[in-house]
Amino acid sequence: MRAADRLVADTVRRSGPWLTVLAVASVLGAFAQLALPFVLGRTVDELVAGTTGAPGTPGTPGGTGAATWLAACAAAVILTVVCDTLGVWAAGSSGARSSAWLRNRVVRNVLGVGPVITRRFPEGDLVTRMGLNTEEIGRAPESIVTGAALVIPTAGGVVALTLIDPLLTVTLVAGLVLIALVLRAFLSVSTSIAGDYQAAQSDIAARLVDALAGARTIAAAGTADRERARVLTALPRLRGHAMDMWRANARAGVQAGAVVPLLEVAVLGVGGLRLAAGDLTAGELYAAARYVVLGAGLGSALGYVSRLARARAAAARVEELTSESPRAYGTRPLPAGPGTLELRGVDAGGLRDVDLVIPGGQAVAVVGRSGAGKSLLAAVAGRLLDPLHGTVLLDGVPLPDLSRESLRHAVGYAFERPALLGDTVGAAVALGLDAPAAGTGRHGRRGPRTGTGPGDHDRDGRADGRGEVVRAAARAARADTFVRRLPLGYDTPLEEAPMSGGERQRLGLARAFAQGWRLLILDDATSSLDTVTERQVARALSRELRDRTRLIVTHRVATAAAADRVIWLDDGRVRACGGHRALWADPAYRAVFQTGTSSPAFRADTSFGAGGS
Repeated sequence: MRAADRLVADTVRRSGPWLTVLAVASVLGAFAQLALPFVLGRTVDELVAGTTGAPGTPGTPGGTGAATWLAACAAAVILTVVCDTLGVWAAGSSGARSSAWLRNRVVRNVLGVGPVITRRFPEGDLVTRMGLNTEEIGRAPESIVTGAALVIPTAGGVVALTLIDPLLTVTLVAGLVLIALVLRAFLSVSTSIAGDYQAAQSDIAARLVDALAGARTIAAAGTADRERARVLTALPRLRGHAMDMWRANARAGVQAGAVVPLLEVAVLGVGGLRLAAGDLTAGELYAAARYVVLGAGLGSALGYVSRLARARAAAARVEELTSESPRAYGTRPLPAGPGTLELRGVDAGGLRDVDLVIPGGQAVAVVGRSGAGKSLLAAVAGRLLDPLHGTVLLDGVPLPDLSRESLRHAVGYAFERPALLGDTVGAAVALGLDAPAAGTGRHGRRGPRTGTGPGDHDRDGRADGRGEVVRAAARAARADTFVRRLPLGYDTPLEEAPMSGGERQRLGLARAFAQGWRLLILDDATSSLDTVTERQVARALSRELRDRTRLIVTHRVATAAAADRVIWLDDGRVRACGGHRALWADPAYRAVFQTGTSSPAFRADTSFGAGGS
């Protein structure tokens, strides 16, 4: 738990100025509570003494002594109320600030690590850790400060009782030792139970996210009841941990609560004897009773300890995310070059000992059966994933040596199911795109703009460099036509732009075309396109985008036939690399496409290769 406790401490330090306000309010409130028994005791003594004195003289009910102490009582009560009110406001503000800081840190680290983190943590688990668990950690500053403030009346009660009568102090200290032992044991037990409870929550969330992703399949198969049962499999376990937490709270509450009345009885008994002996006044006995309640108020820290236990358990889970090292980038710019991609001795999970050289400007298809490592190769080629061993180079420069800007401007990714991020359709295509230019082409200059002329404007009439690149990329991906039909064109909010799977893929392709000026990596990114649209995209790849290196993961024989070269992966290794026509002679290669057709051509009407297949 040391790493988790350090994370909690970092969160406390990042709580901002409101935590200081909370600390000041808690301390002042504690001193006000500590002063109240004293001024009440003096008020009682003044009133009792006044019953035997002359009316109108100091010390009588109508005198200045009693009035002064009554005013002090009112001031102590008002100060307590003000501090409590300010403390509630400061606790909420500091908790929100610390949660926001921690959530921002975790999200930034998770995104920096990249998609590889989802291999260890399912998406639902990640959401739970970054959402609910960070919020629980954000409550730790309030729990620590407010709980620590309880020490002030406790310590003050011990000192005050010592000044009144040392015998009373011995009784209080004995009770405080018992309460401290109860709280310590409760913190340890609660942290363990809270961790199990949070793990069960994440399990349910992960199952739910998987079910939502496959909602259409579940509906089509009619297995909603079975899927609901699968999602809620962890619910009995969640309930069990919740009951364990309730029992631990109840047990500790009873143990700590039983000490308080016992202490009061003991102190009142000893104090009564001292009063009878004339060693205490009535006001001192009343003050002693109140100080015992304040001193034993350490038992009320049970709620703060419970929240701190949940925060520590949550911190242990969140720390697993922050301990993942994000990818480090170099500082080298990408030199001018054709976009030559090299993989030297690359091992990356399912990939084993891959050696490849892809000449710049070529279109290379990557084929293989499911699980052969095609998407893994695509991830390694553009540094979405770093290999365990080996080196990946672009135009002679190892990818880790490149700056983030150089790498992301040079490489464009398109996926089978693209995530469209941004407020509008145009923003989704322009994601990560600098204005006005998006990078450099194969020889170091800015990449081509396809069909952009002085008449090209956004729907609202704007025409800037970035808008031109977005529109040109959309035209190359054959997305411009359907985007123009949207109510606000490129300015249409994404939530108001219903799109088919093929239209989403076209926007994903457009985003890659706008970004990747040196290397385009298409990971099954045309699988949802109809035949005509796919041929049109292939034509753009072979014409407007021919000066870029194109690495295309595909399951379609026509796509492989149109490529300059084909990389055939089998069980994580490169089984063969060459032209599609030559590879077609191998029956095992033909079996990859699961087709009974014997023709080796399957040539598309257009080729996206440099010189055809």
